[in-house]
Amino acid sequence: MALRFIGIDPNTDEQNCPRVWVDEEKKELVFQGWKAGKDLEGEVRSTGPLPDYEAVVRIPARMVHILREACDAIEHPDVVR
Repeated sequence: MALRFIGIDPNTDEQNCPRVWVDEEKKELVFQGWKAGKDLEGEVRSTGPLPDYEAVVRIPARMVHILREACDAIEHPDVVR
């Protein structure tokens, strides 16, 4: 796996916080975030099923710039950042 670290929550304690990676081989974004609570999971399920092999993860809006960078890395892997 060619997992490339993109960024971490800027309001971090450097240990237990949301992070974003790009899997360059599979062309996928990989997220570490806060687990959704039962209420949020219920709202998500109201729009469709949530299989056991999937999870709802919350990422703070202050990480939008990191998500954009990850999307750019997937779409344009030849561009060095």
